[in-house]
Amino acid sequence: MYSNKSEQPRRGRSFDSMNIGLSFEEKHLNNEMNKVAFPKIDENKDNKTDNKTDNKTASTERSRAAIVFSLKNEVGGLVKALKLFQENHVNLVHIESRKSKRRNSEFEIFVDCDSNHEQLNEIIQLLKSHVNVVDMDNSTLREEDVDMENVPWFPKKISDLDKCANRVLMYGSDLDADHPGFKDNVYRKRRKYFADLAMGYRHGDPIPRIEFTEEEVRTWGVVFRELNKLYPTHACREYLKNLPLLTKHCQYREDNIPQLEDVSRFLRERTGFTIRPVAGYLSPRDFLAGLAFRLFHCTQYVRHSSDPLYTPEPDTCHELLGHVPLLAEPSFAQFSQEIGLASLGASDDSVQKLATCYFFTVEFGLCKQEGKLRAYGAGLLSSISELKHALSGNARITPFDPNVTCNQECLITTFQDVYFVSDSFEEAKVKMREFAKTIKRPFTVRYNPYTQSVDVLKDTMSINSVVEELRHELDIVGDALSRLNKQLGV
Repeated sequence: MYSNKSEQPRRGRSFDSMNIGLSFEEKHLNNEMNKVAFPKIDENKDNKTDNKTDNKTASTERSRAAIVFSLKNEVGGLVKALKLFQENHVNLVHIESRKSKRRNSEFEIFVDCDSNHEQLNEIIQLLKSHVNVVDMDNSTLREEDVDMENVPWFPKKISDLDKCANRVLMYGSDLDADHPGFKDNVYRKRRKYFADLAMGYRHGDPIPRIEFTEEEVRTWGVVFRELNKLYPTHACREYLKNLPLLTKHCQYREDNIPQLEDVSRFLRERTGFTIRPVAGYLSPRDFLAGLAFRLFHCTQYVRHSSDPLYTPEPDTCHELLGHVPLLAEPSFAQFSQEIGLASLGASDDSVQKLATCYFFTVEFGLCKQEGKLRAYGAGLLSSISELKHALSGNARITPFDPNVTCNQECLITTFQDVYFVSDSFEEAKVKMREFAKTIKRPFTVRYNPYTQSVDVLKDTMSINSVVEELRHELDIVGDALSRLNKQLGV
């Protein structure tokens, strides 16, 4: 759960084919190119250089970069320039030429290089004395070479969440003066117990099992009983499908508060989501980062018994009754994760916009089913009064549009001024994907479920790796179709 109190990507270059309609100058340039013998990269070749090579070109970590330069108006200019690459042991993977867009009388040469970082910097300096304009496209460099100075830190593997899961902004064991439990020393002591458990948790640990007090169970029971009266007519079908499964596998009952460890195991089998205990409110950035790894930060404490139908903060009633049933739904789980992935490395402003979209979908979202409005937002599905209000016909309802929704004010202590409706999770997911593409980052990310990590896609090598994986997946699909066709006699 999170609190609402809260560069430009480098452009790649496209070079046109020069195979037709060549002018005299272009033919002359191509003749020069044909004279030059330059080494091709061998992807499986050991990167160690010969012992006679200068120490600067010794075996180091390889990287890829695109270098663009304009030739001086002289005979043999290309030969001289490309010879520098050969002499400095820089492998050329690809080379193209075109008319310069900066100076009509010049040609631009594009070369895709593979070498170590030191060599690439050196070749840039050498080229400056032989050509007019030289530029290096950093979008193809390895991650540590990309300008990450202005990119906020983000976790790259699920265990990195240990570094941010305890950055609690609000509540935890500290309560505001208007909190129902502020003057209850017994309740405050209990809250500190839950906060200490969460603060001591580390990735891979089993979630501590809690022996809930009779008072806590009674409070849960009131919430459970009253909400279950509304669910058949107010909750979406996906919610209604999964709630009985939680009753069966996680002991969702009026007289029992489910254990987070059991719920986490159930979710892992259904959608790959897991649960991590948290002491209180997290920042939007830290909370959304967890979703990127299909991890949900979840409170374990129970609201104060003096007013079981009200809580100023998310508690375990909100988490288990509001969020968990839909985290067990594959399409909704993917929708949640994609919002999290879009937040990694994004600017503060972009994260806030994503968090607002999350708030008005995952927390307070509505959908249409069989021509009727139904709730799928956890904030609605765990609040008796607001659930009734949102579907009463008196609330303001408008279609979900991330570009509009991201600017809506999120209200914490009162009903929302407006609720956003989608035809389905799939529709909302498509809209969020398009919205995520507008977020400015010098890279994109992809979740790797095998290692529970995110791959940063920022150069040709990392993208090629994904392409190879996709080819393998397509081979599997092709094989399955072929076998199916044989069975059907097609």
